[in-house]
Amino acid sequence: MKKPTGFKKWILACLLLTFSISSSGCFYLVLGGVAAAGGYAVSADTIQGETDKDAREVWNSAVDIISILGIITAQNRGLGKIAAVVNGAKVTVNVLTVTQSVVQLKVKARKAFFPSIANAQTVYVKIMNRVSGSER
Repeated sequence: MKKPTGFKKWILACLLLTFSISSSGCFYLVLGGVAAAGGYAVSADTIQGETDKDAREVWNSAVDIISILGIITAQNRGLGKIAAVVNGAKVTVNVLTVTQSVVQLKVKARKAFFPSIANAQTVYVKIMNRVSGSER
């Protein structure tokens, strides 16, 4: 077997670096802004978190924020589901009352069959900032 040349070594090193970063915990470091808003990634395309705010307030904030960021394609307040398109990604928002004092917000985003965690993060953080009164 031939030894790799300088260029091939560089490409191999880049591939190994990319693989090691993607398979380590560094993915979650990127989501620091979400952690500050009380959320966490539950999958490659979903952010979720809980709040002590009223479900109606969370719902109204979600509708307002998504209307600003994109286009709502469907919504069902009874089920707590909103479907929308934000930055070309299909976004699904779920607002679920867990207990009388806890409401769960879950945001999922996919763009062309691939996870779009950046869009999910943006939508989640903006909704939670609106709910907490610290919207910028």
